Order: sequence, then structure tokens, then C-alpha cells
Amino acid sequence: MKGWLTLTLGLLAVVVGAVWTVQGLGYVGGSVMTDQRIWALLGPLLVLVGLVVLWRGLRSRRRP
Repeated sequence: MKGWLTLTLGLLAVVVGAVWTVQGLGYVGGSVMTDQRIWALLGPLLVLVGLVVLWRGLRSRRRP
């Protein structure tokens, strides 16, 4: 079970960051975040953080 929480949080951050990015770029409508530049900038940052967390989670699972 080692690393599952880290992997889950990393994956969640990647998905949420991707949604923020497409909303900020205006591809997904119906939200106050649509066409807002701040979300188009924060989304990719959250994706990067999520990828780092995923990487750390995978490394912790490989160690004996």
C-alpha cells in the first residue's frame, strides 16, 4: 500500500490542473474560470506539481 496516497494526490492534481488549463483557455464554458488568464497559468503549474508528486509516489513504491 506504500505510496498509494501520493499517487492518488498526484493524479488528482494533474487532472484538476488540466481542467483549469482548458477552462482558462476558453475551451470549456459555463464557469467563472472560462477565459480567465490566471487559470491558464495556474493549471500547468498544478500539472507540473502533480507530475512531481506522481514521480515521488512511484519511486517510493519501487524501494524495497
